[in-house]
Amino acid sequence: MEREADKRERSRLSGRVKRYAAVGGSVGGLAAQAAFARLFKTGLDKDRHSADLGAALGQLKGPLMKVAQILATIPDALPESYAKELRKLQSQAPAMGWPFVRRRMRGELGADWQDKFQEFTHEAAAAASLGQVHRAKGEDGRDLACKLQYPDMASAVEADLQQLKFAISLYRRYDQAIDPGDVYHELCARLREELDYDLEARNMALYRHMLAEEDGIRVPDALPDLCTKRLITMTWLEGQPLLEFVKTADQEQRNLAARRLFRAWYLPFYNYGVIHGDPHLGNYSLDVDVRLNLLDFGCIRIFPPTFVKGVVDLYHALDRDDPKLAAQAYACWGFEDLDEEMLRVLNIWAAFLYGPLLEDRPQRILGEEGSLYGAEVAGRVHRELRRLGGVRPPREFVLMDRAAIGLGSVFMHLKAEMNWHRMFRELAENFSVDALARRQKAALAAAGLGQPCAAQALPAAGDGAGEATRNADG
Repeated sequence: MEREADKRERSRLSGRVKRYAAVGGSVGGLAAQAAFARLFKTGLDKDRHSADLGAALGQLKGPLMKVAQILATIPDALPESYAKELRKLQSQAPAMGWPFVRRRMRGELGADWQDKFQEFTHEAAAAASLGQVHRAKGEDGRDLACKLQYPDMASAVEADLQQLKFAISLYRRYDQAIDPGDVYHELCARLREELDYDLEARNMALYRHMLAEEDGIRVPDALPDLCTKRLITMTWLEGQPLLEFVKTADQEQRNLAARRLFRAWYLPFYNYGVIHGDPHLGNYSLDVDVRLNLLDFGCIRIFPPTFVKGVVDLYHALDRDDPKLAAQAYACWGFEDLDEEMLRVLNIWAAFLYGPLLEDRPQRILGEEGSLYGAEVAGRVHRELRRLGGVRPPREFVLMDRAAIGLGSVFMHLKAEMNWHRMFRELAENFSVDALARRQKAALAAAGLGQPCAAQALPAAGDGAGEATRNADG
């Protein structure tokens, strides 16, 4: 008789094979459209093609869809017709139907699950990459949001990560400017963590603790009795999607929203060593008083206090033109054997990212040049890195870069004109490694999370997938 463990492994393997076929079929069909247009010079119908792309990625769910979400948030990264369709994936991805929801809820909360709610809507209020949200009313009358994970997401994540690994290996054959090996393993660890909704509930508690004194920022409250590893039930926060808010908000309101977003992201980082690694447009809403609602806590990274010190030190190094301090900052992050020329190239990119924080004046996040200037700087840095033989970024940088892109794009959509320098100084001027360590330890304990090294232990390079998948599958 087949062992239960063998059944589970066979099921996972089957899920991955189906995922490979789904990805190949969906993306292959879109590629065929483009190839046909090039071959016969008919011209590609970009509106239709972009709509088909959004529909295909929405049906696939999982990590590929998250990549599309990130691309869609970066102004000028894609033609507007593509960006418009992919932005819908942040909150309007194709949802699973009621029979699926009823079956999945029964599996998570038991046969009597509907008795635990006064109301539970059949239609999804929002659907995204790993799960969809339904509005509900609790037994105590509170308005709730129930986020339910799609089936077989563990297999989807593992299949997509294997395809990503293959893509990276091809990329490295012709471009060695950046070695993404450590970045890949960081992505693996973080994406697997996002499958664990029990961990997300604890991350939510962590943010409630860290932002407790910020009146303009709201964090939902999770209901432990209605949460599992694949279901998280939290209080519903009424609000307007950020892109809808921008259509009617005046400059003062947009600046207020930007200030609150700045503090929601940077206060946890500089005071507790914690970042939200997925600040895309769909993870925020704003109420009538311009209070910022934080809606997702799946992608959270906890850093050792010394890593945060490196961020602060690099700011001071750029501000004072101090190459020695800059070298110390890079070394503290894990960059190894940097000579003077490599340090110069890295500082070009650092100066671009830190630029708004260094100038004591109100300005937009990318000044007057806009996002095309950022692409130009990135291209110049990339060419220089290739000439110098390449660099291997530490794995911690993957979420820092992802977050910087996502957060900057939100500020750009808000058209905020702020004195970023003074807001940064408010948070980081009196930075202390020891003070951060004390605050971090207390906050993690209050949320039921371990310290950074234990809480976010990473699998050894090249493996760890099996154990992570077993954990995700329960």
